[in-house]
Amino acid sequence: MTVTTLSSATREVRIGFDQRFVIIGERINPTGRKILAEEMKNGDFSRVESDALAQVAAGAHMLDVNAGIPLADEPRILAEAIQRVQAITDVPLSIDSSIVEALEAGLAVYQGKALVNSVTGEDEVLERVLPLVARYGAAVVAISNDETGISEDPNERFAVAKKIVERAADHGIHHSNIVVDPLVMPIGAINTAGVQVMHLVRRLREDLKVNTTCGASNVSFGLPNRNGINAAFLTMAMGAGMTSAITSPLHTEVMQAVRGGDVMMGHDPDCAHWIKAYREPTPEGVGRGGRAGRSGRRRSA
Repeated sequence: MTVTTLSSATREVRIGFDQRFVIIGERINPTGRKILAEEMKNGDFSRVESDALAQVAAGAHMLDVNAGIPLADEPRILAEAIQRVQAITDVPLSIDSSIVEALEAGLAVYQGKALVNSVTGEDEVLERVLPLVARYGAAVVAISNDETGISEDPNERFAVAKKIVERAADHGIHHSNIVVDPLVMPIGAINTAGVQVMHLVRRLREDLKVNTTCGASNVSFGLPNRNGINAAFLTMAMGAGMTSAITSPLHTEVMQAVRGGDVMMGHDPDCAHWIKAYREPTPEGVGRGGRAGRSGRRRSA
């Protein structure tokens, strides 16, 4: 079974078909967050640090770090954000940028084996990003679109993913170090978007034997009660073979869906992680046997 191993300086995370589903926290991203973007641009990383700690506390196994701020020095900001996050957490990171120079700056300071997010199927992009991934011994997210855009035909998206896997092999990158993003489209606009992804995830697992990830919240864009849709999508995607997702662990419905999915997939032996997360605390004064403790006083005759 294919396993993608990522690490920080002190912790290892394994993405795989027989592993627990991996949640990659999405919150450290200034896109659509004006205050965060301005703070990062000005060298204030306090919100980045608090977002990192909150996501790890909520159950994220990894964190995605993005510094895509228009007209800003993205390589410098991304590198500093990575160093700040690694100084306060021990989870592995996904280094997220469409700018190769920013990816290289992030990889240069990263401690451990990172996940590079991402590479697409355009020839020019492949020849710039894949050598970087190989040089730093990283893993990479392969986005299944190319210069023609995002196809609604899952067979076309599969062909792009296959091309990336084959080109990566030319650079000495094993398929276990490729995590394919099949591209989740808004189901409110494309009613077959969920069916497309499930079909594609199964093919990616069976034919290419690669792990998968996605920006899970894309599926619910424009709909009310988005967390309900996201939770339903994730459990179905897990059943189809998806092994990780970039999403927010701060939403209770999403984390319950993923943890419950792990139980149903047999990836949480004895339901240990579920019980740890949701077992009600023992009332004060009640021992392990469930009885209230004795006061310790000797009964008088």
